[in-house]
Amino acid sequence: MNKSINQLSLTAIAAGVLLASGCDNAPKSRAAEVKPSAAASGTQSANQVLPASDPTNQGGWVLNEMVSDEFNGDSLDKDKWFVEGENGDYYIWKGRAPSQFAPHNVKVSDGKLQLISQWEPDYPFAYGEGHEGKDYGEHEGQKVPVTTAAVVGKKRFLNGYMEVRTKAANAAMTSSFWAIGYQQELDVYEQMGRPTGDGPLDIKGDTLKASIHDWQPPAQRPTRKFGHKTKLDFSVAEDFHVYGAEWGEDYIRFYLNGELISESTQEEVGEHWVLTNPMEVWLDSEIFVWLGLPTPEQLPATYEVDYVRVWQQPQTNLLDRAFYGFEGPILYEENPRPLDLVPENSENNNYQKFWAIDDESAKSLQRVRNEQFAKGTWSLKYTGGNGVKAKAVAPEGSLRVPAGEYEFSAQVWLAPEATAEQIAFTLNGEETAIAQFDLADVARGEWVKVSQLFDYANASVSDFIQIAVNDTENGKGVLYVDDIAVEKK
Repeated sequence: MNKSINQLSLTAIAAGVLLASGCDNAPKSRAAEVKPSAAASGTQSANQVLPASDPTNQGGWVLNEMVSDEFNGDSLDKDKWFVEGENGDYYIWKGRAPSQFAPHNVKVSDGKLQLISQWEPDYPFAYGEGHEGKDYGEHEGQKVPVTTAAVVGKKRFLNGYMEVRTKAANAAMTSSFWAIGYQQELDVYEQMGRPTGDGPLDIKGDTLKASIHDWQPPAQRPTRKFGHKTKLDFSVAEDFHVYGAEWGEDYIRFYLNGELISESTQEEVGEHWVLTNPMEVWLDSEIFVWLGLPTPEQLPATYEVDYVRVWQQPQTNLLDRAFYGFEGPILYEENPRPLDLVPENSENNNYQKFWAIDDESAKSLQRVRNEQFAKGTWSLKYTGGNGVKAKAVAPEGSLRVPAGEYEFSAQVWLAPEATAEQIAFTLNGEETAIAQFDLADVARGEWVKVSQLFDYANASVSDFIQIAVNDTENGKGVLYVDDIAVEKK
């Protein structure tokens, strides 16, 4: 089956990451954000594939081809997907024990991705290794030689509507569609076609369960913070259905066959809102021992995925919105993603970089969560009275926009007693500011957008922004900075 698509155009805004102190490699690209275009006007064109939740495209959705796949052809697109276990490489883990991911269980046929689970006594399991106290290939002293499969998207995306058309495996194996990013996880669903467990089961064959997990350290289970569980009038293993999730800056909506079934907002869940950083798509099958083990008679069983589609809405901010909102790292996706990069990892590496705040500046500056924020949950906090000129330095290459005239803006919040006099945004550590704002007349106790035009005439792939706060010698009070943006004029 060939599922053809007349796709809307995307404009990728290149940005990357390097060490704030300098690095030899220049960044080349990052996951696409969608810029405004005539194609995203909210009207439907012939053969245009649109979300089941919005078939007339009232939301102005644009398909992000880099993280979408129709699974046409006879093999998986390895430019888009990482196969767990291929060439002996596993990303984060080998699967939920006692089952183990095996690359030969990933197939593409008849226009569908097939993730197969099998009973394979002769497979070379990672005996002696395991997860959460359970060993691969064994359970409670008995052999459970079940191999299964997983694929992971190679590109991450920030906000959008993600949709799949799938049929779950008809066995006591999960069929899951989920995503992870920095310190966060979104399980759009974890399905179980035919559980074998006794007693009350959290997931049955007619259950649709979604979960949002917080992986901020210490990241101790239970990490699930909110979600929904819906009883269906069908079994997920009987036929194909369309499942979707619309992920906005401050809400998450879940859809079944285009109909809204559940919604949560940041206002409702409060400090448990964690969905603020780019995420990558996962499709996999596992054993959940608390729902029962699959039997040899149930296997092989196949989780089938007709397509994965991710749409996004146009953005005028040309910067990496999560990084310049202080939510998490900027991604250097042209470099390989470290195989041990768990969501809670906050280390600089070739794939992700963070704002640099030296020891002296750290007396006055820090990233903080759930204090004052304009968007997301994090912001940059300055505390006066430490007698230092505080600065935060972005990684080299994190300012990656073409030469031209732009509007630079930021959101600032000052405490009533704050004495901070000026905040300056300089380019590449130079003294000359591309934007600076006197704070004396800025309203106190509320978020205020400050903006200034600047001419970016000599754009470079290694450019970066430095933030500096000037205060009186014995200053006091608090200043927060958030939501830095650069928009074309």
